[in-house]
Amino acid sequence: MAAELHVALVAADREVWSGEATLVVARTTSGDIGVMPGHQPLLGVLESGPVTIRTNDGETVVAAVHGGFISFADNKLSLLAEVAELADEIDVRSVEQELARAKAEEDSAAQRRADVRLRTASAAR
Repeated sequence: MAAELHVALVAADREVWSGEATLVVARTTSGDIGVMPGHQPLLGVLESGPVTIRTNDGETVVAAVHGGFISFADNKLSLLAEVAELADEIDVRSVEQELARAKAEEDSAAQRRADVRLRTASAAR
């Protein structure tokens, strides 16, 4: 039996997703990283971006993550995000309106957040 990778994606206000996976891809300050069972221990800072989780049953879970930390040891991966939402929770129309407002106000941080949310929603479809 292959080693299991237990994943917990937690936002400041809730547990977003938890389960077993074969691969997790996340964006860190050092670039994108893929973690599989048996990976070397790591601790890193998450950047805003999509997190992709390939579950043991072949499903793909995608979430928009904005800041936080990633930690891996003993086949346990923790993604501790400031803000995170699953792709199917994202209201695309609302985010498109947020993006338009952010562009009009020249708010680059809000534009980046909206862009990540839109990319995440479209990646899951």
